[in-house]
Amino acid sequence: MSRRVVRQSKFRHVFGQPVKADQMYEDIRVSKVTCDSSFCAVNPKFVAIIVESGGGGAFIVLPLSKTGRVDKNHPLVTGHTAPVLDIDWCPHNDNVIASASEDTTVMYVPVRNITEPVVTLEGHSKRVSIISWHPTARNVLLSAGCDNLVILWNVGTGEMLLALDDMHTDLIYNVGWNRNGSLLVTTCKDKKVRVIDPRKQQIIAEKTKPHDGTRPIRAIFVADGKIFTTGFSRMSERQLGLWDLNNFEEPIALQEMDTSNGVLLPFYDADSSIVYLCGKGDSSIRYFEITDEAPYVHYLNTYSSKEPQRGMGFMPKRGLDVSKCEIARFFKLHERKCEPIVMTVPRKSDLFQDDLYPDTPGPEPALEADEWLSGKDAEPILISLRDGYVPVKNRELKVVKKNILDSKPPPGPRRSHSTCDSDFSLPGLEEVLEEIRALKETVQAQEKRISDLENKLCQFTNGTD
Repeated sequence: MSRRVVRQSKFRHVFGQPVKADQMYEDIRVSKVTCDSSFCAVNPKFVAIIVESGGGGAFIVLPLSKTGRVDKNHPLVTGHTAPVLDIDWCPHNDNVIASASEDTTVMYVPVRNITEPVVTLEGHSKRVSIISWHPTARNVLLSAGCDNLVILWNVGTGEMLLALDDMHTDLIYNVGWNRNGSLLVTTCKDKKVRVIDPRKQQIIAEKTKPHDGTRPIRAIFVADGKIFTTGFSRMSERQLGLWDLNNFEEPIALQEMDTSNGVLLPFYDADSSIVYLCGKGDSSIRYFEITDEAPYVHYLNTYSSKEPQRGMGFMPKRGLDVSKCEIARFFKLHERKCEPIVMTVPRKSDLFQDDLYPDTPGPEPALEADEWLSGKDAEPILISLRDGYVPVKNRELKVVKKNILDSKPPPGPRRSHSTCDSDFSLPGLEEVLEEIRALKETVQAQEKRISDLENKLCQFTNGTD
């Protein structure tokens, strides 16, 4: 009699659970634009969602604590003149978000002035559907458009760093960085997965038809430089694949899943080596653990619900509640609301679980933009989550050399592919600072007056006057 051996894994019993109704974000008109992006971006302080908007594109930014019904007068970010297609929070500054639009531009917006983008980056000739921040270098932002062009920007100076043209012959489906930001993986309508060294502007590996179907393919880097893909078979069955860059011809693993037609969006957690698959239009999240043992991609479980998802946000590890053994948190978009879903490892102990929470990338960049551009690489700077992560308050963008966010403007005219606020100059900044000082003095005077009036009121109340 044979005995079935169950594979040992600390993540075997991970389960998903939606939050209570009062912890959801209600009355949000989620965008109906046809696009395979996730429509949602989250960090430890904010959730941002692409929404319906008349007369241009918009997205809404909400503090994580602002749950419940969203005020209909809550300000939107409305700088774009056509629908917003993708948004991404800066990994090194929780107060900064970038957006890409059908109007061919990329915008960079600080939360402290949410309705006014600081920089508009112009370099694409067609709609821009993908943006992604560099994981370790400060101020480096990637954009990819329907002009088959990938552009790397320094948002601090508004300048184009690199343009990767002549590499893609058709529409780019997705772009992903590896852990230290030295390589890119891209998928394209020409049915090829490419691994690119952006600074050398070279394709270092290429695979044609990792999945035989005609529907879009997605690819991300996972542990040890391997590449995880999702796509469709010739019979339109959804598939997942795992590939080794040293032998790109044959997959390490290739598994068929189901016959649904939604593109599977992969979200990867490097600390647990778990990949979560969320299909647009699906009502489930499947998750798999990637290991060095056959079959290499191990199915763990499926979170299922009744409502289909319009999009999905994925919280960085530093934004999770370690006291509850939370290893992932998704923000599922419905037609009119956003529903957080918590993934938890069941543990009886209340102590910090070292095995679940290795040191994880923190908000501090490891490199400056010019260091990375010159060829330097660095692993992410890690932080411990033992005492939980406390977001840095009012973190300002640190800048080096010339920077449009610095107090001094770049000297003289410069050639750039960005358009910035023409009034952003030193005299204008001085006036703003003077006005702030005057307002502070007014507030202090009013506070003193209020205090004096309160003291008089107390005297009347106590009958001493």
